[in-house]
Amino acid sequence: MFTSKRLIFRAIEETPEELAFIHPISLDSEGFANSNTGSLVPQSKEDTKKWMAHLQSCLIAAVICLPPQSSSTPASADEKRQEPQPVPIGLISLTGSSLKTAHHRNANISIDILPGYQRKGYGSEAIKWVLDWGFRLHGLHRIGIESFSHNKGAGRLYEKLGFIPEQQKREAMWYNGGWSDQLGFAMLENEWRDRRKEVSKEII
Repeated sequence: MFTSKRLIFRAIEETPEELAFIHPISLDSEGFANSNTGSLVPQSKEDTKKWMAHLQSCLIAAVICLPPQSSSTPASADEKRQEPQPVPIGLISLTGSSLKTAHHRNANISIDILPGYQRKGYGSEAIKWVLDWGFRLHGLHRIGIESFSHNKGAGRLYEKLGFIPEQQKREAMWYNGGWSDQLGFAMLENEWRDRRKEVSKEII
């Protein structure tokens, strides 16, 4: 259930090792600017801890991992062989509404992939997985995702995945010496089901 074709999804742990993995995502200035309207400033470990606390409050938040990679180096007689662990490469979450608005069954996706693992299709695969979780397991009706006009690749990707452009806040973000539009996309439950049927036909 917490896997896709190439990926494994696990819970976020409150450990020093987890902080050491997540903090470089916070330090990725390009990724920050492509997914956040906050001021582009250096992020401290305390900032990252606050982000981790926010993720724990989401409907779901998961570490995106590659499967464990087996070691080709044999262990010596004195060494205790350790089981290989999944390789964390990013984060994905669904942020829901408050208790007073939960009956609308809306949520929004947030995703971050470490730079070295971007443009390999992992983001698309993770988004498809969280859509499946949200609609099939959590009973959501609408799932949204946002991008900015300076990040043209993200908008094209979301439309390719089946998200419908819904909103354009013109010149809502000051970025790199110019104005950028804030773009909103969404997918409804019936649209997700229709796309699943199309994929099933292609497989058959």
